[in-house]
Amino acid sequence: MLPPPPRQPPPQARAARGAVSLQRAFLRGPLGVLRLLQLLAGAAFWITIATSRYQGPVHFALFVSVLFWLLTLGLYFLTLLGKHELVPVLGSRWLVVNVAHDLLAAALYGAATGIMISQTQSHSYCNLKDYQMSCAYHAFLAAAVCGGLCLGLYLLSALYGCCRHYQGEQEVA
Repeated sequence: MLPPPPRQPPPQARAARGAVSLQRAFLRGPLGVLRLLQLLAGAAFWITIATSRYQGPVHFALFVSVLFWLLTLGLYFLTLLGKHELVPVLGSRWLVVNVAHDLLAAALYGAATGIMISQTQSHSYCNLKDYQMSCAYHAFLAAAVCGGLCLGLYLLSALYGCCRHYQGEQEVA
């Protein structure tokens, strides 16, 4: 009887092209901190709206807040994990994509904040001491403040990205 053929060693796992690595410079840098603050303020904005009784133009404010919360979450994790090159066409211009995202978010958060201010003013009648009915005044006021905070944070990150772009930088961090 013949001995069994020698076992071949298992094939070596190929090193993953572009393995996932945490971009600590982004995490500790100004844009990483701004993105986290944008996510927190954006979540506060849409959760505040979603938990109140809303109607009419407040739907647009809720849409804007959830849309940009999700987009910001995607940008944050793609940049944090260093995988922005995988985005077709836009990955090579990641800093410009981030600035465009921030400017568009600032413009739409400005509109959403205006809507929430308008809704707050239209519900100001129920801010009386002895008013017994349920009212969304305080929720709309809190959402207007959160929307203004989001607007400021997105403008600040757009300004930071523009400064980096004009200094000749190509990367976010």
